[in-house]
This record gives sequence, C-alpha cells and structure tokens, in this order.
Amino acid sequence: MKDSGRNVKIRTGPLAGILDLRRFLHYNVINVFSGRAGYFMLLAGGVFIIILVLNLLGRGGGTITAQKIYEFLLVPGVLLVFYPAVFAIQSDRDSGMIEVLFGIPDYRYKIWLVRYFSLYLVTAALLFFLAAFCRVGLADFPLGTMVFQAMIPVIFVGSLAFFTASQIGNGVATAVILIVVILGFWLFRGQLGGGPWYLFYNPFAEGDQIQSIIMAKTTFANRLYLISGSLFLTMMALLRLQKREKFI
Repeated sequence: MKDSGRNVKIRTGPLAGILDLRRFLHYNVINVFSGRAGYFMLLAGGVFIIILVLNLLGRGGGTITAQKIYEFLLVPGVLLVFYPAVFAIQSDRDSGMIEVLFGIPDYRYKIWLVRYFSLYLVTAALLFFLAAFCRVGLADFPLGTMVFQAMIPVIFVGSLAFFTASQIGNGVATAVILIVVILGFWLFRGQLGGGPWYLFYNPFAEGDQIQSIIMAKTTFANRLYLISGSLFLTMMALLRLQKREKFI
C-alpha cells in the first residue's frame, strides 16, 4: 500500500493481534499505576529481598522452606495491588475521568475489569520472577502452584479494596480500613492460621501424612471461600458504580 510515495506496511494476522494486545495492556498498566509501574515493582521486589535477607541472616545461613517463601511472596503481592486498588476510583474522580467513564454505557465496567486484570497480571509476573529466584537458590517447590496459591489471597485483597473504595469513594479512608483488616488477620493468626477462614492461610505448611490430608481439605475450602469472595466483592463494586450521583 502506497501513501505519499512511501510504502506503508500494515500488519495482519496473529502477530498484529498480539501487538495490539500488548499495547492495550501497556496502556492499562500505565493508568493503573499512574505511570509509576516500574517504581512500584522495584519497591515490592526490594521489600521481598530485604525480608528474605533478614530471615537468612536470622537463621545463620540456614535453609528456607517453601512454607516461608509463600509467606514472603504475600508481602510484595499485597504491596503491589494495594495503592492501585485503593486509590483507583478516587484518582478517576479527581482527574475527571470518572465522568467520562459514566458517559460510556455498559463499557465502563469492562474498563475497570480490564484495569484490575492488568494489575493482577503484573503482580503475577513479579511473583513468578521472585518465586523462580527462590526456587533456583533456596528451595525446591512447584513454581506454578506457588504463584497460583499466592495470587488467590492477593486478588481477594484487591477485590476487597475495590469494593470498599466503591462504597466510600475516598482512597485514604479505604486505605485505613484495608490496613485495619490486614493487621486484624495478622494479630489473630494464632487463632485463625490453621482454619479455612484465614485470609493468609499457608497451603505449604509441613506436616505428617494425616495432617497433609486435613490440610488438603482446609486448603480447598479456604481457596473456595477466597475465590467466591473475590467474585462477589467485585460484582458488588461494579453494581455500586451504577449510581453515578455517589461519585460525581
């Protein structure tokens, strides 16, 4: 195809679709992280490395198990989703973007869903990289299973933040509530830690054969509750966002 005497190449086929998808995800990642995705990932990764080094020094260079690595991975995962999930709606309102979104019937929900999908995709990529680093140098564990299991509570935290923000509309108030909830689970981990209702339940805890059977059932119940809760909270947040007058 010629344009002003020059040949213009138009990409078609699967490659064009992949490039369009990459641009689309890149655009949404920029919006979700306010153009600071790299800084957020460096911060989350840096916190993970600090925690890992401190634990290695505390153990005198001893081994770290998959159980500990799972707990370490939750920290950067929650850190990475916290700011975008908590302040997304307020940022849209402050920038005037939320008025534009409410002016697009039906599609505004898809825009918010794609933003959160992009957020979780970036978070999963970071956790995969950190988990792979630990698998090479510290412990042997199923890499895909580790990342999948760690993402379930992380997605629940993001869904809870999205729901809370849709009810309140204020990022700071949402952040306070989320911090209180997370601290509450951490303070009562001794009472809730082994049960299916614990947000940060660890499916990689070690035990004998009988305990492993019990843990498998508890893990299934816990993951079922968290996945169902994430879907419910996200749906309720989207329904809440139908009420235009609450946000404009």
